[in-house]
Parts: sequence; structure tokens; C-alpha cells
Amino acid sequence: MAELDKTDRTLLRLLQQDGTLALAELAEAVNLTTTPCWKRLKRLEESGILRQRVALLDPVKLGLSFTAFVQIKTSNHSKEWYHKFVGTVSDFPEVMEFYRMAGEYDYMMKVQVADMSAFDQFYKKLVNSIEGLTNVTSTFAMEPLKYTTALPV
Repeated sequence: MAELDKTDRTLLRLLQQDGTLALAELAEAVNLTTTPCWKRLKRLEESGILRQRVALLDPVKLGLSFTAFVQIKTSNHSKEWYHKFVGTVSDFPEVMEFYRMAGEYDYMMKVQVADMSAFDQFYKKLVNSIEGLTNVTSTFAMEPLKYTTALPV
């Protein structure tokens, strides 16, 4: 785990709130001049802590308001199957998050689509693309109550 001081943590919090902040604004917020601030940001990027700066889009305004959580069981746990499965699922643009799990299910994914019909198309694509799935269970979000990409730094 990387050593982060108060200034690093403040920079990270600011960038999580608004990735478009100019270097001068960031520097002023942490009481640094631009050069030392830039060096800190560069170090955070090089260490992999600051992975990327992105824009967050509103799924509802883009017609993608249907959120499904898909849990999967498989009988095949070979290395070859795993790599094929991960590669295939990772290529599906509807899959927003994808995890290997401990517990009753082997994998879980968050899927974002327009509606139930679009989810049905995704589901068919999923189960027809990968052999060895023994159980695919889906639940659907009725209302998002909290969503954040900001880590508690």
C-alpha cells in the first residue's frame, strides 16, 4: 500500500469530485505551486493509484436505466475455461462490473441496458457464448439509492 500524506489524499478527493479541475486549481486547493502539485499527480499516476480520469454519464438520460445483477454458477473451473469466460464477458459492453465471488455463486456482474427486452437479448448472448454455466440468476434494481465512484481516501 502506498504512503499517502494529507495533501495526496486531498488531491485524490478533489479529482474524484471533479476530474476536470485545472492544475492551478488543484495546486491552490492544497496550498502548493503548480510544479510540486504536478509532481505529486505524476507520482500518483505512475504508482497506479490514479488510474485514469473519466467522465461519468447519466444512464437514464442515455436510455440505459435498466440495471441487472447477474449471478453465475459453473461446473467448470479449469484455467482455460476461466480465461475464455473472462475474455468473453469482458467484451460485452453491457457489463459494467464483473467479479469472481466466494460463496454460493462463482461470478457476479452488473449489467446496464435499456429495458427488459434488451436484458433478454444480453442474457441470450451470454448463455449462448459460454458453455459450462450451470445456473444464471438475475435480479433487477428498482431504484438506485446510492451510487459513487469515489473511494474513501
